[in-house]
Amino acid sequence: MPALLPPPRTGAARLLDPEHLTRVEDGERLHALLWRPGPGWRMVSSAVLGGGIAERAWVLNAQVAHGYRRTDPARHLAGLARAAGARGPGVGLMTAADVSAHGRARDGGAEAVATAGVSVRGWAAAPQECATGAAPQECGTGAAPPGTVNIVVALPVALSDAALVNAVMTATEAKVQALLDAGLDCSGTPTDAVCVAARAPRDGADVHAFAGPRSEWGARLARAVHRAVHAALPAVANP
Repeated sequence: MPALLPPPRTGAARLLDPEHLTRVEDGERLHALLWRPGPGWRMVSSAVLGGGIAERAWVLNAQVAHGYRRTDPARHLAGLARAAGARGPGVGLMTAADVSAHGRARDGGAEAVATAGVSVRGWAAAPQECATGAAPQECGTGAAPPGTVNIVVALPVALSDAALVNAVMTATEAKVQALLDAGLDCSGTPTDAVCVAARAPRDGADVHAFAGPRSEWGARLARAVHRAVHAALPAVANP
């Protein structure tokens, strides 16, 4: 029996309201954010766990120790989600940044939560030598702890598959704009990830075909992501 979904909400109630979890692992106290919206959501993600486009019931953004060496991150994230009580298929992201210092914003019903570690950053179209680890000052590599910008977005409307992909593009553009506005000379880090959640289509409900930055919901998404990423950046990046 299909789940009955409430109508889109643009008022005070939050769609994206993750729980703050803590654990001790490898001798470190680590944090995580777990959002459990339940059934009726389609998500698009570049995450190591639950990536692609599919219906998902939860999103976990987990902090891991600096120098993370496990070779089974998807299994690790799935285990953390189960231990926290998450059930069904979900999306799992990870970062060495402290996710308790996250940024959040909303705009006209679009909501975004971002975590940002930018100690290792650079430009996407970096010189070919960066693939071999050369020129660390130019490539965003070296001995500094890894950084990752993770973005989770929730929209109270349904999007087509193409619009979901478009939403990922828009979120990425807004992230880069936030980095530049914060005075960081980069487009991101090598391990950035994004997850966009939209309502699953319902009979008789509109399915939006566009999510670019000049579309109704893409514009709202972009503004929410821009503010969330800017708020999540370390203080050194936000003088």
